[in-house]
Amino acid sequence: MSTTPSDPLLQVETTCGTLLYELQIIWDEVGETDTDRDEMLLELERECLEVYRRKVDQANRCRAQLRQTIADSEAELAAICSAMGERPVHIRQSDQNAGSLKEELSKILPQLEEMKKRKIERRNQFVQVLQQIQIITNEIYGSAKLVSSKAVVDESDLSLRKLEELHRQLNELEKEKNDRLKQVEDHLSMLNSLCLVMGMDFKLTVAEVHPSLGDSEGFWSISNNTIEQLATLIKKLQEVKIQRMQRLQDLGTTMLELWNLMDTPIEEQQMFQNVTCNIAASEHEITEPNTLSVDFIKYVEAEVSRLEELKSSKMKELVLKKRLELEEICRKTHLVPDSQSAVEDAIEAIESGAVGAATILEQIELQIAKVKEEAFSRREILERVEKWLMACDEECWLEEYNRDENRYNAGKGAHLTLKRAEKARSLVNKLPGMVEALASKTMAWEKETEVEFLYDGIRLLSMLEEYTILQQEKEQERRRLRDQKKLQGQLIAEQEALYGSKPSPSKPLSVKKGPRHSTGGASSRRVSLGGAMLPTHKPDSLHSAKATPQTLHKRTERMFQNDHLNHRHDDAIPAFSAFRRGLDIADIPVRKHSFNLVNTNELESPLVQNATG
Repeated sequence: MSTTPSDPLLQVETTCGTLLYELQIIWDEVGETDTDRDEMLLELERECLEVYRRKVDQANRCRAQLRQTIADSEAELAAICSAMGERPVHIRQSDQNAGSLKEELSKILPQLEEMKKRKIERRNQFVQVLQQIQIITNEIYGSAKLVSSKAVVDESDLSLRKLEELHRQLNELEKEKNDRLKQVEDHLSMLNSLCLVMGMDFKLTVAEVHPSLGDSEGFWSISNNTIEQLATLIKKLQEVKIQRMQRLQDLGTTMLELWNLMDTPIEEQQMFQNVTCNIAASEHEITEPNTLSVDFIKYVEAEVSRLEELKSSKMKELVLKKRLELEEICRKTHLVPDSQSAVEDAIEAIESGAVGAATILEQIELQIAKVKEEAFSRREILERVEKWLMACDEECWLEEYNRDENRYNAGKGAHLTLKRAEKARSLVNKLPGMVEALASKTMAWEKETEVEFLYDGIRLLSMLEEYTILQQEKEQERRRLRDQKKLQGQLIAEQEALYGSKPSPSKPLSVKKGPRHSTGGASSRRVSLGGAMLPTHKPDSLHSAKATPQTLHKRTERMFQNDHLNHRHDDAIPAFSAFRRGLDIADIPVRKHSFNLVNTNELESPLVQNATG
């Protein structure tokens, strides 16, 4: 048996030769002619050539297809790498034998598949970022379009650089979203506090702006339109709050005025303490719930209306109370109230209906304010007047004390009396300076205000002038008495020289001793203008009149006679006045004061001299 050739072509040739031999045997048996045999062999060759040609064409097409597939794969791989911003992973070297086409294709396809997977993953990342950007953009700008499930991705640029840009854009949008959420949250918090103070339903109020704002989960609309509407709503509610606050403060002020007018009990006032305590509060200080609600304001209005009605029923009593208040202020400040605002006239006007009670009250309030303002400008002068009157009291007491022959006798409380006498002498010595300063201050006040300074209806300068004249008259009377005493001594000396013996002089009329008074009590004090004995007035306040101008004016005419009688009954005891400083019963030398002493028939007030000089 022959060995089978290993070469396929040899096997084909052997097979074809064997078949041709068998065909010739068959032709021989059949008896085919050579021509037929040649034709049949020619046909057989044409058929074999046709088969070969088809196979070659098929092989060419397969080769071309492989080359195209390789080229397409390379192009696709290059496009993917370019889109993803990466270098190509497969570069074919044309000058080197890379092997068969199928081997080359088998190397490219895995790389292509790997890049396709990476491209899909990268594209999915782009889709996620773009979808988030689209969602946040719609939330911010309020787009009515629904976000599609697949975002449009630019397939030509899937690079990491582009992805990073989209991530930065997404971060910026997320930051803006957070800022807007914080802004919306602040607006909602402000609206909640406003609604709470004004007694409004917060959810219903914000739901008018956007339904999502009433959701407590925080899925709020953050669009420009929503934020603008929230800001507008806050401004509107703040204006309403200010209006209600001003209304409530006006009601609170009126309520306080009515309470003060009618002396409303503290227990009743405490019911509306949250109203009165906010009278001077600013808009941001009022935070208590329902403080500015419509119902609460109506409740306060009802209370004010009730107080107004109660005020109308007590108007006469209020007028009387205010009038008495005015008179009390005038009394303390030594002013005379306007006669036109008398209580009787006011009551009659109210009863007749000629003038409303509110008008009378308003007039009295204006007068009270005017009197208080004038009292403030008079305060310094009134204090000086009180000091002057107090000094006059001490002068009167000192003169009474000096007329007491037993003042130096040891007794209970004698040392206290001596101390008081020393203080009284020190104060009396200051009287001339006090009068001058008071007159100067009063004239300056009158020049500035162009109004006479009245003290209980009498001009203060007139009182001071009368006091000064009286002091001058008393000083001249004391001089006359000293001269008379000196002349009497001379006569006695002459009688001794003529008769040689000392005749007993006629005894002067004894001064009837009055009862000793307590040195400390106000009841023992005497008011004096230059030593005249005047009954004291019980002090009641700093501005109470110890010696009223009316009393001083009426009794001034008797002062000189009283002082004259006192000196005539006791020649050895000279009277002490405000302008004789440091005098005692031992005839201590008199220090001259600033006022010029003139003849009794040519008396002129030093105040007038100072004013004219």
